Amino acid sequence: MNRDIALSLMHEYVQNESLRRHMLAVEAAMRAYALSLGEDVEKWGIVGLLHDFDYERWPNPPDHPTQGSEILRAKGYPEDVLYAILSHADYMTGFPRVSPLDKALYACDELCGFLVACALVRPDRLNGLESKSVCKKLKNLNFAAAVNRSDITHGAEDFGVELNLHISFCVAALNLISNQLFEEVC
Repeated sequence: MNRDIALSLMHEYVQNESLRRHMLAVEAAMRAYALSLGEDVEKWGIVGLLHDFDYERWPNPPDHPTQGSEILRAKGYPEDVLYAILSHADYMTGFPRVSPLDKALYACDELCGFLVACALVRPDRLNGLESKSVCKKLKNLNFAAAVNRSDITHGAEDFGVELNLHISFCVAALNLISNQLFEEVC
């Protein structure tokens, strides 16, 4: 697996800048977790980068993520990568999250989207963003209303990380690519 090829695939299928930024954010969190857990950083990063690459073309379940997984299978991506991507969607009941890779993707997906939303309303973006501020915004159901709060809390729990620590960890990971998330065009 090669990040440049995966990034090219993402650009081929995704035109929406917000979706691209989301995928880059999830990639950054996944890479950071892989590094901290002694897992395959490239594999975990590519799972984060490609988990929603089919969403723009096939947004309806179960087409997303089934269509994407078939494209990736045809391109020779490993089955554990396909499985993790398929398992990140709750409606894909035939794919329970079992591996750390599966659980990490689910734990990072919604949270990364929420963290970017939090950062967008702050002058310093991710700099200084604290877990307690994020938790306060999680309680405000009008803020980033499309984000499923239950996915965030259940994802952290299933991954075996305390929510506040998970939030802080992901903020730090996203801060490393802040220029890609908030300044540059992807």
